[in-house]
Amino acid sequence: MSNKIMLATLTLGAAIAFAGPVLAEKMTAKLDAKAEVPPNASTATGTADIDYDPATKKLSWKVTYSGLSGPATAAHFHGPAEAGKNGGVAVAIPNAGTSPVEGSATLTDAQAADLTAGKYYVNIHTAANPGGEIRGQVTK
Repeated sequence: MSNKIMLATLTLGAAIAFAGPVLAEKMTAKLDAKAEVPPNASTATGTADIDYDPATKKLSWKVTYSGLSGPATAAHFHGPAEAGKNGGVAVAIPNAGTSPVEGSATLTDAQAADLTAGKYYVNIHTAANPGGEIRGQVTK
Protein backbone atom coordinates (compact mmCIF):
# COMPACT_ATOMS: atom_id res chain seq x y z
CA MET A 1 0.00 0.00 0.00
CA SER A 2 1.41 3.41 -0.89
CA ASN A 3 1.98 6.05 1.76
CA LYS A 4 -0.69 8.31 0.18
CA ILE A 5 -3.35 5.61 0.29
CA MET A 6 -2.40 4.65 3.84
CA LEU A 7 -2.52 8.29 4.96
CA ALA A 8 -5.90 8.79 3.28
CA THR A 9 -7.25 5.64 4.96
CA LEU A 10 -5.98 6.73 8.38
CA THR A 11 -7.39 10.23 7.92
CA LEU A 12 -10.82 8.90 6.95
CA GLY A 13 -10.78 6.50 9.90
CA ALA A 14 -9.89 9.30 12.31
CA ALA A 15 -12.64 11.53 10.90
CA ILE A 16 -15.22 8.80 11.42
CA ALA A 17 -13.92 7.96 14.91
CA PHE A 18 -14.04 11.58 16.05
CA ALA A 19 -17.35 12.53 14.41
CA GLY A 20 -19.11 11.89 17.72
CA PRO A 21 -22.81 11.40 18.38
CA VAL A 22 -25.49 13.51 16.74
CA LEU A 23 -26.63 16.16 19.18
CA ALA A 24 -30.26 16.42 20.19
CA GLU A 25 -32.29 19.09 18.47
CA LYS A 26 -33.49 21.82 20.82
CA MET A 27 -37.11 22.87 20.37
CA THR A 28 -39.51 25.03 22.32
CA ALA A 29 -43.16 25.98 22.65
CA LYS A 30 -44.60 29.12 24.25
CA LEU A 31 -48.05 28.32 25.62
CA ASP A 32 -50.96 30.72 26.02
CA ALA A 33 -54.75 30.85 25.59
CA LYS A 34 -54.59 32.91 22.39
CA ALA A 35 -53.04 29.93 20.60
CA GLU A 36 -55.98 27.68 21.50
CA VAL A 37 -58.45 26.88 18.73
CA PRO A 38 -60.77 28.52 19.53
CA PRO A 39 -58.97 30.98 21.87
CA ASN A 40 -60.19 31.39 25.44
CA ALA A 41 -59.90 34.11 28.09
CA SER A 42 -57.33 32.40 30.35
CA THR A 43 -54.32 34.48 31.42
CA ALA A 44 -52.23 31.33 32.06
CA THR A 45 -48.87 30.92 30.36
CA GLY A 46 -46.29 28.21 29.95
CA THR A 47 -43.21 27.00 28.16
CA ALA A 48 -42.06 23.64 26.91
CA ASP A 49 -38.33 23.01 26.58
CA ILE A 50 -37.94 20.05 24.25
CA ASP A 51 -35.01 17.88 23.15
CA TYR A 52 -35.32 15.49 20.23
CA ASP A 53 -32.63 12.95 19.36
CA PRO A 54 -33.09 11.95 15.70
CA ALA A 55 -30.77 8.95 16.07
CA THR A 56 -32.94 7.28 18.71
CA LYS A 57 -36.21 9.19 18.03
CA LYS A 58 -36.31 10.03 21.76
CA LEU A 59 -38.42 13.07 22.61
CA SER A 60 -37.74 14.61 26.05
CA TRP A 61 -39.52 17.57 27.60
CA LYS A 62 -39.86 19.90 30.55
CA VAL A 63 -43.15 21.79 30.59
CA THR A 64 -43.62 24.67 33.02
CA TYR A 65 -46.88 26.57 33.42
CA SER A 66 -48.67 28.94 35.79
CA GLY A 67 -51.98 30.74 36.22
CA LEU A 68 -54.32 27.97 35.07
CA SER A 69 -58.00 28.25 36.00
CA GLY A 70 -57.59 25.06 38.05
CA PRO A 71 -55.40 21.96 38.18
CA ALA A 72 -54.22 20.57 34.87
CA THR A 73 -56.34 17.52 34.07
CA ALA A 74 -54.19 16.37 31.12
CA ALA A 75 -51.42 17.49 28.81
CA HIS A 76 -50.33 16.20 25.42
CA PHE A 77 -48.37 16.75 22.27
CA HIS A 78 -51.02 17.01 19.55
CA GLY A 79 -50.66 16.70 15.82
CA PRO A 80 -50.21 16.68 13.00
CA ALA A 81 -51.52 20.24 12.86
CA GLU A 82 -50.17 23.64 11.95
CA ALA A 83 -50.76 26.67 14.18
CA GLY A 84 -54.43 27.61 14.08
CA LYS A 85 -55.61 24.04 13.47
CA ASN A 86 -56.41 21.19 15.81
CA GLY A 87 -54.91 17.70 15.77
CA GLY A 88 -55.36 14.54 17.75
CA VAL A 89 -53.32 13.38 20.72
CA ALA A 90 -49.92 12.18 19.48
CA VAL A 91 -47.93 11.77 22.72
CA ALA A 92 -49.29 11.92 26.27
CA ILE A 93 -47.51 14.03 28.89
CA PRO A 94 -48.17 12.03 32.08
CA ASN A 95 -48.37 13.54 35.57
CA ALA A 96 -49.09 17.04 34.29
CA GLY A 97 -51.07 18.00 37.41
CA THR A 98 -48.12 19.92 38.84
CA SER A 99 -45.63 22.22 37.18
CA PRO A 100 -42.97 21.58 36.04
CA VAL A 101 -43.57 18.21 34.41
CA GLU A 102 -40.75 16.27 32.77
CA GLY A 103 -40.79 13.13 30.68
CA SER A 104 -39.80 11.38 27.51
CA ALA A 105 -41.13 9.07 24.82
CA THR A 106 -39.80 7.29 21.77
CA LEU A 107 -41.50 8.42 18.57
CA THR A 108 -42.53 6.39 15.55
CA ASP A 109 -41.12 7.37 12.16
CA ALA A 110 -44.36 9.18 11.29
CA GLN A 111 -44.41 11.05 14.61
CA ALA A 112 -40.77 12.05 14.18
CA ALA A 113 -41.50 13.40 10.70
CA ASP A 114 -44.46 15.46 11.99
CA LEU A 115 -42.46 16.82 14.94
CA THR A 116 -39.52 17.94 12.82
CA ALA A 117 -41.90 19.44 10.23
CA GLY A 118 -43.38 21.74 12.91
CA LYS A 119 -46.73 19.95 13.05
CA TYR A 120 -46.88 19.31 16.80
CA TYR A 121 -48.20 21.52 19.57
CA VAL A 122 -48.31 21.20 23.36
CA ASN A 123 -51.73 21.53 24.97
CA ILE A 124 -52.63 21.70 28.67
CA HIS A 125 -56.21 20.88 29.60
CA THR A 126 -58.25 21.89 32.68
CA ALA A 127 -61.78 21.18 33.91
CA ALA A 128 -62.85 24.69 32.86
CA ASN A 129 -61.21 24.25 29.45
CA PRO A 130 -61.41 20.54 28.61
CA GLY A 131 -60.37 21.13 24.98
CA GLY A 132 -57.26 22.93 26.19
CA GLU A 133 -56.56 26.02 28.28
CA ILE A 134 -53.11 26.90 26.93
CA ARG A 135 -51.33 25.77 23.81
CA GLY A 136 -48.08 26.37 21.97
CA GLN A 137 -46.70 25.24 18.62
CA VAL A 138 -43.40 23.35 18.82
CA THR A 139 -40.67 25.24 16.96
CA LYS A 140 -36.93 24.81 16.46
